[in-house]
Amino acid sequence: MARILAVDDSAAMRQMVGITLTGAGHQVQQASDGVEALEIAEKQKFDLVITDVNMPNMDGITLVRELRSRAGYRFVPLLVLTTEATVERKQQGKAAGATGWLVKPFNPERLLATVAKVLS
Repeated sequence: MARILAVDDSAAMRQMVGITLTGAGHQVQQASDGVEALEIAEKQKFDLVITDVNMPNMDGITLVRELRSRAGYRFVPLLVLTTEATVERKQQGKAAGATGWLVKPFNPERLLATVAKVLS
């Protein structure tokens, strides 16, 4: 299955995402903010990155933009999983290079369906 980087400043949210994805056979690495995620992503290759928006040090929109600027992540699916659902924020995410947008609280089946779709 896929190698996935899950980024969220909430340990509980990282754990829920991790359990959902590992239960479906994926390998999950976790990061607590965009800075940590970028450091990990520069050392390892992931098939998918799922990030929150509102985090300390580096927010998810900036992380998406930073990953897209790297050759190894130009075509990797980048999903945003956040409590934010405004059209403006979604447009910012899309402009930065996000592949998709999911709203918390997430439905595990929907998350897995979205992951399967973007990885196919």
